[in-house]
Amino acid sequence: MKRPASPWWTAPQPIWLIAALFAWLLATAWMRPLMAPDEGRYGGVALAMLHSGDWLVPRLDGLPFFHKPPLFYWIGAAAMSVTGPVEWSARLPSVLGGCMAAAALFLFLRRWSTVRLALLSTVVLVTTPFFFLGAQFANLDMLVAGCISCTVLLAAGAALAREREEPWRALLAGAYLFAAAGLLAKGLIGLVLPAMVIVIWCAATRRLAALRMALWVPGWAILLAVAGPWFVAMQMKYPEFFDYFVITQHFRRFASSGFNNEHGFWFYLPVLAGLTLPWFAWVFVPRGANDDAARPRQPDIDRLMWIWLAVIVVFFSLPRSKLVGYVLPALPPLAYLITLRVLAGRPPETLLPRLRATTLAAATVCIACVIAVMVYSSPPGTRLRLPAGQAVAPGDQVLMLDSYHYEIPFYWNLKEPVMVSDDWKAAAGDTRDNWRKEIFDASRFDPARAARTLVDRRQVADVLCVPRTTWLIGSNTAHLANPWLHQAQLVAVNDGLAAWRFPGSATGDPHCLDAVPFPNPASAPPSARPSGTNGGNG
Repeated sequence: MKRPASPWWTAPQPIWLIAALFAWLLATAWMRPLMAPDEGRYGGVALAMLHSGDWLVPRLDGLPFFHKPPLFYWIGAAAMSVTGPVEWSARLPSVLGGCMAAAALFLFLRRWSTVRLALLSTVVLVTTPFFFLGAQFANLDMLVAGCISCTVLLAAGAALAREREEPWRALLAGAYLFAAAGLLAKGLIGLVLPAMVIVIWCAATRRLAALRMALWVPGWAILLAVAGPWFVAMQMKYPEFFDYFVITQHFRRFASSGFNNEHGFWFYLPVLAGLTLPWFAWVFVPRGANDDAARPRQPDIDRLMWIWLAVIVVFFSLPRSKLVGYVLPALPPLAYLITLRVLAGRPPETLLPRLRATTLAAATVCIACVIAVMVYSSPPGTRLRLPAGQAVAPGDQVLMLDSYHYEIPFYWNLKEPVMVSDDWKAAAGDTRDNWRKEIFDASRFDPARAARTLVDRRQVADVLCVPRTTWLIGSNTAHLANPWLHQAQLVAVNDGLAAWRFPGSATGDPHCLDAVPFPNPASAPPSARPSGTNGGNG
């Protein structure tokens, strides 16, 4: 006898669903090179942590880098200890964050709502282009979004279970554990944002007794035991840590108008609407007949999602500096609310063809976005590779001229920090977010290392005129401002950067750069060679 077909909304076992979510989010994480500056920066810090063996202090070019806590770097470094410096391992923390958010949404709705709503909300979430790209991007936003989602949903589940006299302590312990992970992922927002969501939700649904769970002593013990040691260790080692990490990176950044990416209060509304298409288009589809009668009433869950969405969007709309990825924690509740609109008063059987079409279209857009970014957003540093047979040997120096290229240490798999030449006195007054300010800020925590790493432009000869090889990286027109580069061997060039190999001075002559020979056209980058020179561009 033939078994009847299972309803389309029958959910798979959670373990298989989570495995499928992970596979979907990881499937294209290897396709494109790291983008500058964020992916190169965070992937490079993780790789430096692995090479240095210091798993406590995140370092940017060998200098303590306290913009953010270390959880992202711990995961990335652990992955690269197995795979080496490859793109998908650098993005693994973001993939895990996305998988955490989607799995938490499914498990919460499966328990406190319906299987159909749980499954479709999860499908909407993971095929939303904004969410998918966030999980493909090696920065901290998706990891903290996953931690915030787990904290909110576990805490809300604990409150609901406590009301029904069901086991709730394990759920609440999990909420505190993920709050600690959020603290280690991106700082105070990992704790403050989910706390705001739960407190407002409890007040709006008159669950004032549930607020006492915020004082649950075992939970705070978990949070302090997991997140506390790193912060205490950094404060003990670097007395200026608290002022820089907490005051500057949290409160001053939130209130200041001196940072980059300033936008109006309205910024995230079109971002959420545009980057969640085609699913967001369902918001404009008229509701089905008998919507109120067809949909089971779940006012507590609905309010949780609305409050969650509003808290995230309003919080990140207040500061003037805004980045698109900041509102990734708003996507799980938005996926739920879109799903409510999709299912509004419509029989499942009539919905199936349109749901399949929308899911396929959304998944296609996700893949197309990854390919578009791969084609149009490859930074010069990812394309500057050393020729076969050439590599930076132990004992060689690397010097970057007038700019720090985040991707080079990752793609060249450099074991030691590089030197960077610039006008570092002028950098002290730079207030805008850029590579120069990041490195200069980091130098205050380790002046001795900075003295060896940050090279004044007028002192380049001091580091080159030594009996060791130096690899130089700069723009492919750097020889125009630095004529002594004609003494170096051009080893790699692309449309933006060039690399040279300088043999140094066997005698340590401090004036080895003074005698600049007549420029040899063959040593210049193709874009700078005179017309007709062999190997030129035409």
